[in-house]
Amino acid sequence: MLTTRPATLAQIRQLYQHIPEFAAAHRLQDLQLRIGNAVHHALIAELDGQPVGFKLGYQTDDDTFYSWLGGVLPAFRRRGVAGQLLEEQERWARTQGFSRLTVKTRNQFRGMLMLLVSRHYQIIALEKKGEVADYRLLLEKRV
Repeated sequence: MLTTRPATLAQIRQLYQHIPEFAAAHRLQDLQLRIGNAVHHALIAELDGQPVGFKLGYQTDDDTFYSWLGGVLPAFRRRGVAGQLLEEQERWARTQGFSRLTVKTRNQFRGMLMLLVSRHYQIIALEKKGEVADYRLLLEKRV
């Protein structure tokens, strides 16, 4: 059974280091520095009690919540884990009074891009960086 639960930044970091797409791994101190004193939400997804994915985001202004990092272990992809994490994060953000959710992904992460578009996120900006596959897409959803 797939469940989500609140997590600490240390728990997020532990799972994060096993996501192959994150070659330049953030240290725990990097996560703490980026979040700072902002309101944040850290989630872990578990399948039958085993951590398999995470989602981490934080407040960027009065009405905006930024979904910063997320990932699912390769062996557990295509099982709805990322969608459930995103849905739970959206639900939490709404209950906290946020009216806008933003997220940035790369062109090469098609699965994430398709998930975001299917959940009514819209592309609002493109950051050209490196090869076309590395271009960053900024998406937004009003809630």
